[in-house]
Amino acid sequence: MKDERYYQRLYKKAKGIIGDKTPLKKDCGRICSNACCKGDENTGMLLFPHEKTSLDVKESGNVRLAVCDGRCERSDRPLSCMIFPFFPYLTEKGRIKVIPDIRGYEVCPLVRQCNAVKLDRAFLRRVKEVGRLLSEDEQCRAFLYETSREIDSFLNILG
Repeated sequence: MKDERYYQRLYKKAKGIIGDKTPLKKDCGRICSNACCKGDENTGMLLFPHEKTSLDVKESGNVRLAVCDGRCERSDRPLSCMIFPFFPYLTEKGRIKVIPDIRGYEVCPLVRQCNAVKLDRAFLRRVKEVGRLLSEDEQCRAFLYETSREIDSFLNILG
């Protein structure tokens, strides 16, 4: 059984891989006035299995959301915040690919316009590397798989 320290090290490594990279080579928050950082008590960023944060956490069943008012320490952001609006999607065949996370459609213009914007390829490669790292852990792999199927269901609804 893996303990809390194992997951702390895992997420520290994952966050280290992302580093200071963001989806664009410039501050994407300038495009949308930091829309993703304007949370409220009803929204938040999904926490990965056993991920810890000093932010407020809302729980509903197995879903844990980190909630902030947009003024958190960047170094304490959950992994989902660091990779937003992309996700390390686990295919049915077990491969990791990076896709825009359709669940952020209403919040992030990059989700709506990712094909028209020059994304930072180094960032995307790092998100993929994080996905591969996390997929080595059984619980994280299950989380990636379940979340990927949730994204599939959103895409199916949109047609």
